Amino acid sequence: MRGVGPSSVWSHLSVGPARRDSRGAGGFRPYLPGAGPGHGGTQPCRYRCGGPAVAVAGALREQDPGGEDSRKDLVVASAPAAPDAADSPEGAAQPGAGSRPPARLVVLVSGSGSNLQALLDAAADPGSGFGAEVVAVGADRGGIEGLRRAERAGVPTFVHRLRDYPSRPDWDRALTGSVAAHRPDLVVSAGFMKIVGASFMAAFAGRFINTHPALLPSFPGAHGVRDALAHGVKVTGCTVHFAEAEVDSGPIIAQRAVEVRDDDDEDTLHRRIKEVERGLLVDAVGRLARDGYRVEGRKVYIP
Repeated sequence: MRGVGPSSVWSHLSVGPARRDSRGAGGFRPYLPGAGPGHGGTQPCRYRCGGPAVAVAGALREQDPGGEDSRKDLVVASAPAAPDAADSPEGAAQPGAGSRPPARLVVLVSGSGSNLQALLDAAADPGSGFGAEVVAVGADRGGIEGLRRAERAGVPTFVHRLRDYPSRPDWDRALTGSVAAHRPDLVVSAGFMKIVGASFMAAFAGRFINTHPALLPSFPGAHGVRDALAHGVKVTGCTVHFAEAEVDSGPIIAQRAVEVRDDDDEDTLHRRIKEVERGLLVDAVGRLARDGYRVEGRKVYIP
């Protein structure tokens, strides 16, 4: 596998030949034959940040009829990427770290949007060198603080309530269309509480980020904080990782440790983890947006 420069992003998914995307002469989308659990592929598929790529952050939880939390990772993918220098007419120069436009983020929320706010703050700080901007915020319900945060920042919003659609696939297609309309480089699920379906996953599969309030692979699932306390560990933390179909199983991008104190309960420990997680998410998304990355097996490399 060749090295990756600042303008390239690589996926670990098993892929066939790249196919030209009907949405633009210069863009392409990956052909993903049978991508899903256990794909195990290592053949690279090239993407770019600063010309559309994708990420997801945040666990997806949905209450099932029996009252148990079901949990999956939101899976998203790319809009067209710009061509490489080798493919450009006359060897045209490609955007570098100083000239490339910021990566475009679409963020999905269901609640307070604290992770969204961290991304908005980083994008608004001219001295941060974040490398990305939030271009839209979507939600599965109205009247939530996450949408108000976006509106205060002047960011366009959209809402797709499941109950407004005759079927879940109809809702999923509508959500897919709204996200795609904003031509995202990165799609971030910041506590989005609905499980996306086949249309969304097919449109955006392959480049996505999730966060988890534990040091994976320890304590996966919906109760990572509770499980860490129950096991008596002295250190836990948070993980930013590429999401896969299996919950909390994707290649790890970044982790930070959080001490477990003797007087911690689930709420106090989770609160401290979330504080650390916000900074880790901003750092990870920014590095991917600015520098690109590659995934080899289960290892993520950021230049």
